[in-house]
Amino acid sequence: MSFNEMLGPDGKVREPYAKVATWLQRLGPHDIERALRESEARFRRQGITFAVYGDGQASERIIPFDIVPRIFAAQEWRRLSAGIEQRVRAINAFLHDIYHRQEILRAGRIPEAVIVQNEAFVSEMVGVNPAKGIYAHVMGIDIVRVGVNDFYVLEDNCRTPSGVSYMLEDREAMMHLFPELFSAQRVAPVENYPAMLHKTLTAVAPASAGEEPVIVVLTPGIHNSAFFEHAFLADEMGVELCEGSDLFVSDGWLYMRTTQEPKRVDVVYRRIDDAYLDPLSFRPDSNLGVPGILDIYRAGRVTLVNAPGTGVADDKSIYTFMPDIIEFYTGEKPLLSNVPTWRCSQPQDLKYVTEHLSELVVKEVHGSGGYGMLVGPTSTKEQIETFRGKLLAKPSNYIAQPTLALSTVPTFVKSGVAPRHVDLRPFVLSGDLVRITRGGLTRVALQEGSLVVNSSQGGGTKDTWVLED
Repeated sequence: MSFNEMLGPDGKVREPYAKVATWLQRLGPHDIERALRESEARFRRQGITFAVYGDGQASERIIPFDIVPRIFAAQEWRRLSAGIEQRVRAINAFLHDIYHRQEILRAGRIPEAVIVQNEAFVSEMVGVNPAKGIYAHVMGIDIVRVGVNDFYVLEDNCRTPSGVSYMLEDREAMMHLFPELFSAQRVAPVENYPAMLHKTLTAVAPASAGEEPVIVVLTPGIHNSAFFEHAFLADEMGVELCEGSDLFVSDGWLYMRTTQEPKRVDVVYRRIDDAYLDPLSFRPDSNLGVPGILDIYRAGRVTLVNAPGTGVADDKSIYTFMPDIIEFYTGEKPLLSNVPTWRCSQPQDLKYVTEHLSELVVKEVHGSGGYGMLVGPTSTKEQIETFRGKLLAKPSNYIAQPTLALSTVPTFVKSGVAPRHVDLRPFVLSGDLVRITRGGLTRVALQEGSLVVNSSQGGGTKDTWVLED
């Protein structure tokens, strides 16, 4: 039985949802129809889309938006925030260590091969000291809930986590559609995220920058699935949105082309993958990056957010070691637990997984977006056998986890209001201090019984409310 976040076992409404429950009772069919129509029109005007890949082609769709907010009490959020901050600090300490002294490897807490043979490990980062010692400045920690106080971390997104624009637009939509609901209770703001991001980027500027460092957002371009978000954040922060061709290296500094003279750049919030960042250091066929940018980064003359090589910390094989990582660098037990995980690279774990495929969720180590995974309980025998072949061909490419009974929240579907499974991605910024958005992106599986919340797999989003004391 899944934990219902709004209703207790006795059917009574939990305190954080009291006013939302009353509001739902008062909503008439016309109110619902109007809200759904206006929210969809709003998202279409804004051009908020995501890419769906399959059948050899990609298509752009409007992300489904549910008008029932998800609610957290202030006390619940404080508990979550403490665990998130502990995890983020440990991850940055881990990244500094593996690119310097590698003490965690010497201590035998993680096998050396798991790091140095990891395709996300960037050897060019060895010995590099980023500004303020921060590698992962922008992170999204995926969290699932299975009980009143039972939260698990599902994934650590340390590369170029997306979705913050959906969080912000969901809030704007709810404030526009139901202002009376906001006036009835104190909801923590999320609209200050762009200002928090700008503060973080300013704080990690190199020592050579002035009091007002020049910041740019580096995008792969208009065809990227998250391009709306890149443009949105650049606009909200009041900084330039650049493609690789807009930037160049000269005399050991990074410059941006302008209609007048070139302008020196201090901080690059890059939304392109490591491999495409610098054709002189990584993929020589990349037209998305900036030739020579890694050399001036290594020299401390520009800050890259996030740092190259941070992806090793959100690799799913590293995820299985996160409890050890947290304890090693903080001296504390994790405040937030991992989901129990089998490493298919281990013969004993592989044996168990292959014998229980119909019960487990199996994921690619480097996979994302719900692609390349098997959800055993909802898969056919044919799908399981096909996946078994992939697993046995390359066991080290997979991890497996039990099928968790994700919590449910009330959601509007064709038949009315019904419980649907959700997860949560709070966004975390690390610079002069750790800033955690009081809210986040709630993703909801719109199909009954589905545990896959990714928008690429038919999921939608909700506004997430943290109630203030």
